[in-house]
This record gives sequence, C-alpha cells and structure tokens, in this order.
Amino acid sequence: MNLVAHKRSIESSADKITRQAQMLSAQLQSIRTRMYPPEAMKSLKTFTSREVSSLLGIAESTLRQMSLDGESAIPERQDNGRRIYTLAQINEIRRHLAQKRPSEAFSFHPQRQRGDKLQVLTIANFKGGSAKTTTTVHLAHYLAIQGLRVLAIDLDPQASLSAMFGYQPEFDVEENQTIYASIRYDEDQRRPLRDVIRKSYFPGIDVVPGNLELMEYEHETPQAIADGVGRGDAIFFRRLGAVISDVADDYDVVLIDAPPQLGYLTLGALCAATSLLITIHPAMIDVASMNQFLAMMSDIMHVIEERGGVLEHDFIRYVLTRHNPNDVPQVNVVALLRSLFGEDVLAPVVVDTTAIANAGLEKKSLYEMAKGSVGRDTLNRALESVDAVNAEIFNHIKSVWGRT
Repeated sequence: MNLVAHKRSIESSADKITRQAQMLSAQLQSIRTRMYPPEAMKSLKTFTSREVSSLLGIAESTLRQMSLDGESAIPERQDNGRRIYTLAQINEIRRHLAQKRPSEAFSFHPQRQRGDKLQVLTIANFKGGSAKTTTTVHLAHYLAIQGLRVLAIDLDPQASLSAMFGYQPEFDVEENQTIYASIRYDEDQRRPLRDVIRKSYFPGIDVVPGNLELMEYEHETPQAIADGVGRGDAIFFRRLGAVISDVADDYDVVLIDAPPQLGYLTLGALCAATSLLITIHPAMIDVASMNQFLAMMSDIMHVIEERGGVLEHDFIRYVLTRHNPNDVPQVNVVALLRSLFGEDVLAPVVVDTTAIANAGLEKKSLYEMAKGSVGRDTLNRALESVDAVNAEIFNHIKSVWGRT
C-alpha cells in the first residue's frame, strides 16, 4: 500500500467529507468560470421588438415608430436590421408611456404607488423536490420583466437561490454578508439590510444571498429566548420583518426563499410575509409530507400568536409544480387538493418539462433561455405554464393594491 492510499485508509469521516466538499466546490467554481467568462458573471438576454410590444401591450409598428422618432429608448440594431432592447430600455419606455398616457399608466408601469402595501411573499415547504427555489426565481424574473422592483432574499443555508443568481456561496458570499448580518443578536456585528443587498445582473432585481452562516441564527435563537433577549421588533419572529421594513420604499415585492424546515428562520419568514406561497408536487408522498408541514406550521403559528405575533396574510396559495397531466395518480391528487382547498390552489399549474430541468442545469430560468437551447415547442409550452402561474400571482398582488 502506497503512502497516499494508507493516509486515505485512516482518514476520518469528517476529514473525508471536508476534502470532498473542497474538491467539489473548486470544480463548481471552475465550471462557472468557463460558463460565464471572463468575469464569471451572468447577463440577461435582450428582447426583440415583437417581445417588447407584447410586454407593453402596444403595436409593434408603434414601437418601431417610436424608435424612428428617437422617442424614449433607442434600441440596438443588429446586422439584419432587427431592433433589440435591453430590459432597462423596456423599463425606460414604460416610464415614458406612463407619462404620455396617464389614463393607462398602471398598465404600462405597474409599480406600487404611495399608500400601496409592500408585498412580502414567502415561498415555503419542507419537502425536497417541491420546486420552491425554482418557483421563487421564475416569479422574481417574471415580476421584474413586468417592471416591478423586486428584492429576493435567500434564507436557505443551502443557498440554491443565490446560485441561480450567479453566486457560489463559499466563494462569493463572505462572513456577515447574508441576511444573518441584519438579524443577528450581537449588536456590534449587526449590519443594516441595505449594506448586504446586492444588485443583480437582472434589472429590477436585488438579491440578499445566503450561505451556511444562516445556521448561526438557528443555533443562537434558543439561547436568546432563554436569556430573554429581544422585545417588540427585536423578538426572534419579528426581526426579519423589521429589517425588511427599513428598505420598504425601495421595492414593490420582496420574495423570501424559506429553508426546507420549520426552524427560526422560517418562522421569521412566515411572520414577515404579507402572503404565502406553498409549493407542492402533486404526488401522494409529497402531499403527505405537506400535511405534516401544515400541521407543524399551524401549531407553531398559534404559539407565536400567543406570544403577541400577528399572522394575517393577504392571500395564501398552493402552487402545483412539476405536474404531469398524463399521470393519472397526479391528476387525482390535484383533484383532491382542489376539492379540499378550493380557490386557495392556483388554477394554473407548472408542468413537468425538460425545459425547466435544462434551464436549471445552466442555473437559468426559462426567461433567460436562448432560442434554440431547447426545442422551440418545448420551451414555449414551459413558458406558457410558468407565465400563467406567475400572472395569477401578480393578479393577487395587484388586487391587494386595489387594481383589477
């Protein structure tokens, strides 16, 4: 036996896992650098005139004439003469049209107005595979494309949401750069939320990334409770909502990707939320797991209310994900959920498709996928599905704001 093999044979489990984690982390960093050279940063696709006219609800000829007249944003011209727009330019056109046609301002520029309530949506479930992070990413991208200002908070120590926005937690997110920095108990180390918010490559979306340091909050909170630390907004279940309120004027919607367990971070997310989205894969084992999640959440929410917490949500909706409409058992589960929960189950569903899986491999949403990266029909069907779900959620948000 050579020396290396001998060392491996006496390597402890902890050392082995540490070594393998470091190897995998380095390889992931290498892959990311190859995918997004030279700065290893993601960038957003551009939009054609047809896509822009559809987004804005105006004729393509009107958009073309605006370009010819030098009115608002001037698009780039490709070699074939086609005009392409960035999302920043689309938002500039939105503002221009809202001023030019004040009676239609909300349809062009749907950001919340003075007096409109900041919407904080927590996306939750503790069953793996429920597409919680995928749902969060697609909703964030959809709302930003509609012109809203979105803050996405990664509350999960596994940091999948951060990875989707191009951050590798162990390389790109250093100590005290997560939401933990704003809600931690030692005041001398605490940072304002605005200090840990990062601009993303996606116009309209800011991100608070996560990493393993979020677990510190789970470890420290029981001792803080035992020591009687925290009153009012400083009590553990109000801390997240309190720091979000500090940046409320900067955003229309805050999306929180909650951890896949009912810990103190998730409780803070439930209390901070104005609305809840519960993702569910319509298979019986997943529904059974969700049943336990709901039972535990109910018990804990009652305890929080007894401690003075106020849990009043504008809407609670179940989002059916990864649904195969040709799978009879899944169809039966969907029918069961609709019969039990009625309109609390979103009418549209996210279909199970290779397009979403392929996008995930590239750490992209469907809205970032280039034409030709997957089959056109496959991509279009997937987009129709995700668009329908996100549009209904957006309609619920607009309803809270008093818009039809």
